[in-house]
Amino acid sequence: MTSRIPGADEFTSRPLSREELLRQISPALRLHQAGDEQVDALTYEVVRHRLWAITQEMGETLRRMSGSHVVTESNDFNFSICDELGEQVQVGTYNIGLIGSMDLAITWTLRHRADNPGIAEGDMFLCNDPWIGGGLHQNDAAILAPIFHDGELFGWTTAIAHQVDLGGPRPGSFSPSAQDVFGEAVPTPPLKVVRGGVLQRDVADAWVRRSRLPHLVGLDLRAKVAANKNAIDQVLRLVAKYGAGTVKAVMRRMMDDAEHRLRAKLGNLPDGTWTAVGYQEQSGTGDRNLHAIKVAMTKEGDRLVFDFRGTAGQTGIINCPYPGLRAGIVFTVLPLLAGDIPWAAGGLMRCFEIITDEDTITNASFPAAVGKGPFGPAWGAGNLVAEVLAKMLDAEPAHRADVQSICNGTTDLCVVSGVDVRGGAGKRFVSPIFDVMAGGYGAQVHHDGVDTGGRLIIPSARAPDVEMTEYLYPLVALWRREQIDSGGPGRQRGGMSGSVCYVQHPDQSGRMSLVVSGNGKAANQNVGLAGGHPGNSQLDLVVRGIDLPRLAGAKSIPAGLGELGGRVEVLPCEGESDLGPGDALYLHWQAGGGYGDPLLRQADSVVEDVRQARVSAEAARDVYGVVLAEDGEVDATATGDARAALRHRRATGAGLTGPGLQVVSPVDLTAARRLDDNLAVLDSTVVCVHCGTKIGPLEGGAFVTGLARRETAPAEAGPHIWHDPSEYVDEEIVFRQLLCPGCLTAVSSRVVPVSHPLPHDDYRSAP
Repeated sequence: MTSRIPGADEFTSRPLSREELLRQISPALRLHQAGDEQVDALTYEVVRHRLWAITQEMGETLRRMSGSHVVTESNDFNFSICDELGEQVQVGTYNIGLIGSMDLAITWTLRHRADNPGIAEGDMFLCNDPWIGGGLHQNDAAILAPIFHDGELFGWTTAIAHQVDLGGPRPGSFSPSAQDVFGEAVPTPPLKVVRGGVLQRDVADAWVRRSRLPHLVGLDLRAKVAANKNAIDQVLRLVAKYGAGTVKAVMRRMMDDAEHRLRAKLGNLPDGTWTAVGYQEQSGTGDRNLHAIKVAMTKEGDRLVFDFRGTAGQTGIINCPYPGLRAGIVFTVLPLLAGDIPWAAGGLMRCFEIITDEDTITNASFPAAVGKGPFGPAWGAGNLVAEVLAKMLDAEPAHRADVQSICNGTTDLCVVSGVDVRGGAGKRFVSPIFDVMAGGYGAQVHHDGVDTGGRLIIPSARAPDVEMTEYLYPLVALWRREQIDSGGPGRQRGGMSGSVCYVQHPDQSGRMSLVVSGNGKAANQNVGLAGGHPGNSQLDLVVRGIDLPRLAGAKSIPAGLGELGGRVEVLPCEGESDLGPGDALYLHWQAGGGYGDPLLRQADSVVEDVRQARVSAEAARDVYGVVLAEDGEVDATATGDARAALRHRRATGAGLTGPGLQVVSPVDLTAARRLDDNLAVLDSTVVCVHCGTKIGPLEGGAFVTGLARRETAPAEAGPHIWHDPSEYVDEEIVFRQLLCPGCLTAVSSRVVPVSHPLPHDDYRSAP
């Protein structure tokens, strides 16, 4: 018996046209491809809503069966119903990133499993290979289940969830020092884990054997199988009631309608090209470099092209394969462009194209380390896509309400592991700290960002109940709270983030291991727009030798780090540490970016922020220029003086280049076309909407050289910016503001490396 030995290139996925895919599928596999029946409006809506409900019920099935707090507490999972070729007809409202490449995994399975071992009724396939799809890194494990009707492959259901541990050298399967994928959890291409409705014990045993927590992984496996089985049964009941042709016609129409609606929206937006550059900090343990991700988004007619050429080459652990890049685009496009369109993702994904170089951190080749893919380069690429989409929407008055500054930027990964000795049990535990789910949303043109609202990419995200965390793991929370001053300052303020501080349980002994990973500690990923400041820098600390807890007999709970005593150890972007009985773990995750110049925020809004403990009185004065009187109301005279002083500081402060403050004559802006909150185009010349200053020609972004530029220390952006980026990277980091030369209103405010390019290209092809 012989068979072909596959090469590395065989274990990769790329989108294929339906015609090309059909040519590559074994003819022995019969496909149900009807679906051209006419369906009345009432039947269409009933069947469509039933398909949506089935995906939500899959979530309830998984949540009720799983024992993992990743699923039960934080909703880090998702589902989809697909047609016979894997196009996604309906997806769940959980982690959108987990379905951004599910169709690619089904496509691969159709091409490589149809003839051997075959795809038959009652089968299901297990996959956690990031190069194939169905997840963003190895800890995302999917079950792909074909639906058969009358001997024909009618469609697929899928269930996917993050697994707490799937092996590798470090608990939690994330290794900051990995040199390649062989230093991480092993990726597994699609295996037939259920055959003819029966769970294959040998495959299931091999799967759980790899994990430090086999009971959790085994239970999740069965929960995903059950969720798929329940969904298949319900889809077939729908087919029995309405007919296979009718249900398939609804599925086709759902995707076509989603495509047509998104194309219609794109057709009403201006054509052009917008660019953005972001950074991954540290590629692994010991690295102190920044690694750039670049995107140029071109919108032409009713389609988008995302061009990532020029992105840094693959290195260390900060890589994702092509399916992860695609997922990063999907989990941004769906909520930002298709929030008012039913999420028939197969139709929505027809509206964009991806161009990317091979062997880069957003399109890594095997065997690159890719464990950080979802919360590293995939999320980083998604942030940049959100930024260029916002610039496009901001230029169209009818869509300015959809503009949103970047949300919390990425996750703050910290995996705590050890042996829980409470009660003498000696039970091994691995726990990612999921309190960080409570990220801040970016500000909008007309609204502040949502405080600790969750994550844009996981609409149903939840931070776990602190008491549940304390029950499951030998940790005690000193606090978990919204963090004052964390939201990005702006005319509209970014949503606040939070912080949490954990110590060991009093009955615990020994040291716990920590694995940490996170961006936005030096160069912020949660950027603001139109002069809005970024949200807070991410900050992770261990405080050694604290004065307070052991908690036994404690009379009070410390209110902040200053009351803990001890010695502060700053944790790196990528690295490992430990937590002892006399230590405290502090995580401060990222908030949302602001929108517009903070000096333009209504003073009454700043006062209300101070009352609600969202902004400190010091930040109100030093960042917003709002001074409070003794009764807590606005001191109008002092506020006017403070704002004038802050503008004067921009004009005379260190690092100012370009034109200084100019005296200008008012300009009639009636015929001007807005670019964003501050800039408009009048007769091909960019002007300031606040003072009428003619800044320069729009063509080629030439006006950018007419803006005043100020570069100062990052802490100048506000008290929420960690003041010493040199703790993490070698390159100099600055707070860069581009300013109107007439009134010195901030047009752009970024914490970036000094080599960060000026945004000429943002306007090169803009309308």
